[in-house]
Formats: sequence, C-alpha cells, structure tokens
Amino acid sequence: MNARPIIRVLEPRDVETILAIQSGCPEVAQWIAEDYVRVANGEMAGWVAEEEGRVLGFLIARRIMSEIEVLNLAVEAASRGRSVGSSLLHRSLEWANEFQAERAILEVRESNLSALHFYERRGFQAVGRRPRYYTSPAEDALVLSKSLLPVAG
Repeated sequence: MNARPIIRVLEPRDVETILAIQSGCPEVAQWIAEDYVRVANGEMAGWVAEEEGRVLGFLIARRIMSEIEVLNLAVEAASRGRSVGSSLLHRSLEWANEFQAERAILEVRESNLSALHFYERRGFQAVGRRPRYYTSPAEDALVLSKSLLPVAG
C-alpha cells in the first residue's frame, strides 16, 4: 500500500464510507448522507482517494463565479501523512483551472492547527474570520484564500 491512491469522482456507492471517514474527523463539517448524494448527482464537485478499492479520503468543492470553495476535506486517520489530502486538493485545483478560477477559498476551525498548517504549506493565507461560525463547540472559522492566477514574471 505504498502506491499513491487514485483520485476519482465521488459516486453514490462512496457515501457510506465517506460518512464513516467523516465520523472519525470531528473537526470537519459533519454532513448527512443526502448532502453527499447531492454531490454524487453533480450538484457540487467531489472526489475520493481510492487505493486497492478502498476509499481513504474525500474532498467536496463548488464553483462560485470565478472562485472555488473547498467545502469539506477529510482523510481517514490511518492514511494521514501519505499525501492523500494533498492529492485531493491538487485535483480540486486542477478542476478550478479548467474554468480559469481566480481564487480558492475555504473555512477552517480556528483550533484545527493541523488543517491550518496543511493549507498554509500549500499557499493558502488567512484573509478573514467568521465569529462563531461553527457549533458543537461554538468556534470561529478562519477564512483562507489562495490566488490561482498565473504569477506575472
């Protein structure tokens, strides 16, 4: 299990596994099955990282005008530190490039230092705060942004 997982479009058959991964990651948005079914039906973009037929993680995003918003990203605990999250994020940014998105945005719990470091290492910067955005427990969200525009040079 050292090969890089394949990244593929989220399908209805993935919903149960995604819910199990999500339940092991209390710091991520806790969606219900119907939300992921909507993703699988094309209402939002979604990908899973799969290895030997097993889903290791997922990412959900949506297009908003000239931006993409990363809505949810989780990797099962046993697969962290293996570039699964990086591969999923990379795929979402490739998708953004398909329609020349100018920026990627997302929210992260202020206390989720591992996620903050993950995104900062990939060029995201804190650009705002949403007070009491999260519940259970109530907590501020940090808004992170990354420019997707070509660097002039």
